[in-house]
Amino acid sequence: MTIISPSILSADFANLERDIKIVENAGADWIHVDVMDGHFVPNITIGVPVVKSLKKVTTLPLDVHLMIENPQNYIDAFARAGADILTFHYEAVSDPVKVVDLIKTKNIKAGISIKPKTSPEVLLPYLNKVDMILVMTVEPGFGGQEFMSDCAKKIEYLRKNASEDLIIQVDGGINAQTGKICKDYGANSLVAGSYIYNSSDIKAAIDSLK
Repeated sequence: MTIISPSILSADFANLERDIKIVENAGADWIHVDVMDGHFVPNITIGVPVVKSLKKVTTLPLDVHLMIENPQNYIDAFARAGADILTFHYEAVSDPVKVVDLIKTKNIKAGISIKPKTSPEVLLPYLNKVDMILVMTVEPGFGGQEFMSDCAKKIEYLRKNASEDLIIQVDGGINAQTGKICKDYGANSLVAGSYIYNSSDIKAAIDSLK
């Protein structure tokens, strides 16, 4: 089964509840929430208050991607707000195990993400400690970018070295064609924003990814 996690970065922020209900009814499995701080990535999006509000309007797990510096300082706040999965960037911390352990104390899933220029080998020590690895196939910061096919090869390497239970999620330029490439390499979760939200048939878009 492929877990589909639509990114609300491509939703209408004036109508987030409506747009979440649309993907929920269309068969989405999770809701992907991109948190950006303007430092780790060159964009600012949303924070804890929005996650808290989203928790009130959906029963789907909130898949929160922290593209921020010092993520360890915000784990407690996002967990309290209702995040079900917290993914931080390997490049943003000095001690990934410490951050994973902190997330686990909140009884939620922990994930580590790597940017396009980061080698997948750096994740080997953590594959048995996390619930999810997120492979970025665009430079994080903005939606609607083009898929970097070279990055997708990291999925195959990680899948060969990971347990079957590990969720390998891919985010960036995902559509029916690139999603199939990722799944063929071993991904079992896809994040898509513009492909889903800009589609004239959102259910068909989600079905095509599944």
